[in-house]
Parts: sequence; C-alpha cells; structure tokens
Amino acid sequence: MICLANLPLKGALGDDQIDIVPNGGLLICDDQIIDIDNYQKLTESVGEHVERISFESECICMPSFCDAHTHICFGGSRARDYALRNSGASYLEIAKAGGGIWDTVTQTRISSQEQLLDGILLRCDNLLKQGITTAEVKSGYGLSVSEELKMLRAIKEANKLTPLDLIPTCLAAHIKPKDFEGNHEDYLKYIAKDLFPILKQENLCSRIDAFIEEEAFSADIVENYFAEARKYEFDLTVHADQFSTGGSQLAVKMKALSADHLEVSGEKEIIMLADSEVIAMALPAASIGLGCSFTPARKLLDAGAAVAIASDWNPGSAPMGDLLISASVLATYEKLSNLEVLAGISFRAALALQIENIGRLKKNNKADFLIYNQNHYNEIFYHQGTIKPDQVWKSGKRLI
Repeated sequence: MICLANLPLKGALGDDQIDIVPNGGLLICDDQIIDIDNYQKLTESVGEHVERISFESECICMPSFCDAHTHICFGGSRARDYALRNSGASYLEIAKAGGGIWDTVTQTRISSQEQLLDGILLRCDNLLKQGITTAEVKSGYGLSVSEELKMLRAIKEANKLTPLDLIPTCLAAHIKPKDFEGNHEDYLKYIAKDLFPILKQENLCSRIDAFIEEEAFSADIVENYFAEARKYEFDLTVHADQFSTGGSQLAVKMKALSADHLEVSGEKEIIMLADSEVIAMALPAASIGLGCSFTPARKLLDAGAAVAIASDWNPGSAPMGDLLISASVLATYEKLSNLEVLAGISFRAALALQIENIGRLKKNNKADFLIYNQNHYNEIFYHQGTIKPDQVWKSGKRLI
C-alpha cells in the first residue's frame, strides 16, 4: 500500500521517499478512512460485524487520481484542426480556416444544456476508468453570460449524476468573442458585472480562470478582472506562460491557486513560482497535441516549486484525455521520478483545487483509492499509463 501521507507539497521527490505499508489494510467507515495498518492487525482489532475484503494475489493500493485542469464541457469536434496542424498549418491559419477556439465556441453554443450534460457524463466515465475520482471542469466555450451559464449549469447537474467530484471553474476570459462589440477590457467588465453575481447566486462555481496570452487577454486587464473576482471571494487560477510569459507573474502577484501550462517559463518565472505558494500545473497533453515544448517540470521541482500534472482534456490542443499517459510522457522528457508523477496527479493536484482530504491515504481522509493487480508500482509507470486500475473506490464504495 502506497500512502503518500507525509510527503511535502513542494520540491523534488526521490523514489526512495515513497511510504509503503507491506500487507497494508484500510479501515473504512462510511466515506472516510478510520485507520491504516497491517491488514491482519486491523482485522484483529475490529469486531465480527465489520465486513472484510482481502486479496489473495499481489496488488498495489494507492490514492486515486485528481485531474485538476480539464475542459470536458464542450460541443463538437476539432479533428480537422488536428489534421491541419500536423500538416504544418499554423494556429492563425487554422483560425482563418474556421477552426480554433472559436469553432468550439460555435459548436458549444448550438448545443443544448442537455447535450452538454451528456458529453460531460460520457467523459466522466472515461476519467473514472483511468482512476480519476476528482476532476476540475472549466467553462469558456460560451463567452457570453447566457452561454457561460448554460455550461456551468450543465457542469453542476453532471456533478449530481456522476460519482466523480467535479470542481467547476468559470473561464469566460478564454478569448474575446468575435461577436462582442467592444474591446478586450470592455468584455471582461461585462462578464464581471453581469455574470459574477449570478455565479454566486446560483452557487455555480467558486473559481475564476483567465487565459493570459497575446491572442487572448493581457495581464494588465486580467489584473483588474481578478480584482473584481476577489470582491466576490472567488479563488483564482491562470492559463499562464503557454506561448509567452507574463501570466505566471500575475498568478504570483494575485496569489492564485495555480498557474497552468508554463511551457515557455524561464529561469525568472521558475524562481518566482518556487518562492510562492502558487502551484505550477504542467499540462503535457497540450504539448503533445501542439508539438511544442513541455513545462520545465524538472527545473521547477529542483527550484522547490509545487508541481501538479493535469490532462487539459479539451477538443483542440489536448484531445487525448488520458492523464497518466500524458504524465508518463512528461516524466520521460523531464526526467521525473515515479513518485513525483504520482504526487503530481494525486495530493499536489488536489491542493491546487484547495481539497485537502483526498490524494493521500491517511486517517480522516476520504476513502478514494485504486487497486492495481501488479506486484510493484513501478509497473504502472513502466507501461506509461496503459495499465488501468482493476478497482476504483470512491468515498468507500467500489465503482469499478
């Protein structure tokens, strides 16, 4: 049994730091872990009325995974974008051909809330099979008050219907919509004025995100937007440093929970993030999908940063939707230890969502865990995520 109970949030981790309980057992009551110890010792300490579940063959028990950055609420497909990109077309050329984020916005807008709900639930089934029991889900393909509300209401309804815990995030500051009459600053003022109050009133989310990039929004106007979000007591997260720097600096300045992407972060940004409480979120599937550099995860960890890893599952740059495969690829290129990968998709990812009771097997935490029919945890990473868990447990109940 791998617990991850006492590992630090920040900095590098060697595989020799892994905490293993041989022949380990969990004592569970309702949805919580009550105790962790040797299985035989635990069984002797409880009465006969307690149900016992044991495994005759060797297996690995570990915390379930948390995918802390997804865009799984969307309509349509961008398969044509992928083909054009691999044929050498640039982002601008694809956009001019009718592709890009605006293509997904168009397809999402013509989708009903029920159709969006069905899509979310289908993708949640996929996440669950991967061993993911908690996932963040962003809006950002509506880009108007009514359409963003449609997305966030679909996410809220999906959270009632899936066994996963879904953490909604408003990404209305994704790009300026083509049909908005006004500049980028005007658009963000409109969203803050007309959308934020409804988000609070309907309890649709507690997180606000923004894409800081040359083709999206500048750090200066996002700072004002975030200041408005703070008035409503929203938490902040940032799409930062994907193609140009500046986003991570604002994330640190505004004390955001995380700065996500960071593919072009340099030494200045690495040191700044390491010296802050902002979690650096690597999104390797986007690097694979776009054919660009990876987040400098090795340098970030060695500098003392907290590094989480997420799938960025979206219809454009990261259609793979497989957290462990993309994290394993990142590990190969960035030379991450297996423990650094595991921490990055469990408790470090959960803490980027401000969730403290998952991602570690310890007393009083949720009983969210996985069973792999393997004799060593190295096998899971050796097969680069193609081995899926044999059992998935959520809140003390077996789902797979």
